[in-house]
This record gives sequence, C-alpha cells and structure tokens, in this order.
Amino acid sequence: MTVTLAPFSPDDIDWLVEAHQSQYAQDEGFDESFGALVAQILNDFAADHDPERERGFIAWEDGQRLGCIFCVRLSDETAKLRLFFLTPDARGKGLGKRLLQANMDFAKDAGYRRMELWTHESHRAACALYAAHGWVLRASKPVTSFGVPLIEQAWDIDLSLV
Repeated sequence: MTVTLAPFSPDDIDWLVEAHQSQYAQDEGFDESFGALVAQILNDFAADHDPERERGFIAWEDGQRLGCIFCVRLSDETAKLRLFFLTPDARGKGLGKRLLQANMDFAKDAGYRRMELWTHESHRAACALYAAHGWVLRASKPVTSFGVPLIEQAWDIDLSLV
C-alpha cells in the first residue's frame, strides 16, 4: 500500500462528513446528528485553525481518501485528537498506527505537552491502538449519543513520555 498523508483541505469536508455518517450509521446505528457534528467540527476547523498548532491529516492512495485524523488546540499545553477514521478497506494494514503516530508527532513538535480524546468503548481497535501507544483511559460512562446507548471514554497521554 503506497499511502500518502496530505494536509486537510476544505475540499475534503464533503467526503469526510459522508464517510463518517455512512460508516457510523452502518456500524453502530448512529443517527444524522453524528454527521452534523462532523460537519460542524470540520467547518470550524477550516474557518479558524492555527496551522502552526493544528493540523488535519488525510490519507490517500491512488486518488482515493482512506481516512483522517486531526490535532486541535484545547489550551497552550493540551491538544485534542479528533475525527480519527479509516475506511473499512484501509483497516488492518498499519495505516491507523501511522496516522496516530503522525498526529502525536505533530502535537509534540507544535509544543503541546498532553493530548486528550474521547471515543466510545465499541471502537475496540482504536482503543487498543491508543493503549499500545501509551494513552491512558481516564474515564468511562454510559451515555446516549447520536441516538444510541454507548459507553463514552476519555483518554489522554503525556507527550513527554513518548
């Protein structure tokens, strides 16, 4: 697999919203509010992000998008990992590891000391990847989001340890 990681462009928004919405509706039964949230995150990022401290990575192969990951500022010392996504065909090939590492390296190089993320327990492969890269599960609670019951998780990492 010859995959390149390119910076996010506003031209990626429609694909990213559709890919997230359709995949999560199929896999987990998420309603349309999930796609609306993804669109809001991406439109906010496109309109007002600091390219020195915030970045979106889009994975491409042969003219096709395979996935994404974003680093956004929470505070001067803490970044948030957002919108980590791989198409089903891209999974299990090491691309998730590559995207996660690129995102963490960017955050560290941008001067962040910590990163945080939230996800759902049902995203077992992603959670295993976080744990393998030194992330720590800090909180877990039942919620109803996007029209379905879920177990929401909060993870973080001290970037000085990686």
